Amino acid sequence: MSTRPLLLAALALPLAGCILLPAMQMEPDRLEKRGEGKPSPEKPAAFKVQDIDAKIVAQEIREERDEERPHGPADPLQPPPGAPGYDYRIAPYDVLNVIVYEHPELTIPAGEVRAADQTGYTVSPDGYVFFPHVGRFLVGGLTLEEARRSLAEKLAVYVRDPQVQILIAAYRGKRFQVSGEVLQVGTYSLTEVPLHVSDALSLAKGVTPEADLREVTLSRGGKTYILDIQRFYEEGDQSQDWLLAEDDLVYVPDRSSKRVFVLGEVKLPQTRQMIRSRMSLADALSETNWLDPLAADPAQIFVIRGKYDAPQIYRLDASQADAMLLAVNFPLKPRDVVFVQTSGIARWNRSLAGIMPTVTMLWQAYDIGYRTFVHPYY
Repeated sequence: MSTRPLLLAALALPLAGCILLPAMQMEPDRLEKRGEGKPSPEKPAAFKVQDIDAKIVAQEIREERDEERPHGPADPLQPPPGAPGYDYRIAPYDVLNVIVYEHPELTIPAGEVRAADQTGYTVSPDGYVFFPHVGRFLVGGLTLEEARRSLAEKLAVYVRDPQVQILIAAYRGKRFQVSGEVLQVGTYSLTEVPLHVSDALSLAKGVTPEADLREVTLSRGGKTYILDIQRFYEEGDQSQDWLLAEDDLVYVPDRSSKRVFVLGEVKLPQTRQMIRSRMSLADALSETNWLDPLAADPAQIFVIRGKYDAPQIYRLDASQADAMLLAVNFPLKPRDVVFVQTSGIARWNRSLAGIMPTVTMLWQAYDIGYRTFVHPYY
């Protein structure tokens, strides 16, 4: 029996199995089969791949806007936007400047050559100050007007119709902190001028390019609130720009967790940071230099979202150019995976390219064997 047919059959075996070569791909049928079983809140009865259409895009846009709402309950210390009601109350360690008109000996007891915060009256830790003729009297927790009236009443025993004014020479009692992705991390003082979170960021010289203004955290009284300051800047939503209180901690996180992964048949597969926590499907594809024209299947562009046990899968058929309008408006979420499927012809070509070294080696072995043993003089 001739050995040529056997050798040719051996060469054909790798070609028959070339479509089995491993490659990353998306199989909706396998995914939906994995979702079968007893449903639960964490694991639905099936994982359905949803085609991206105008209805899905509108739904995703609505959900994105809802997620931009502030987290947690409204702050009970926050007055309604634009409403009056903020009065600074004197705190321990504040320095007061007291003026008694027509009585300079009471106004500037330490002379005119020293700064007001050095000549003023420092509030004691228990909220008292000492003033000539009056002695120690309580000012802690009072507004400036309340403290002025209190001192005038006490001075009236010694001074006829005293005209008193109280100013704060140095704010040292009520402070708040700003940290995270700001240019100047530090501790700042509250003053008689109401300060909001946006003011705190301005006092800290602004934010860094890596700041995530959509999830600025405000820690107060053992609770943490998440504020969308980007929304305040863009839309003027004052409900996000809370009034600051004593001992508040404002923290601006970075945007390292706000990223998407673009994989598959794009020219530059990579991880992309979201800008201002926003990115559309078209943005993600464009920033990776678009699809590979020789390998991508534009009808099979997937967005994979959520947990492995309960993913949300969306598919865009971009084989027609007008479908890219859907991609422009489809909003991605942090940690989404965008996957572009390999076309059938590209997989076939790659399989052939992968198997050809083996085929060449086997053919050379056959040729050597044939020339050596079958026809040594051929």
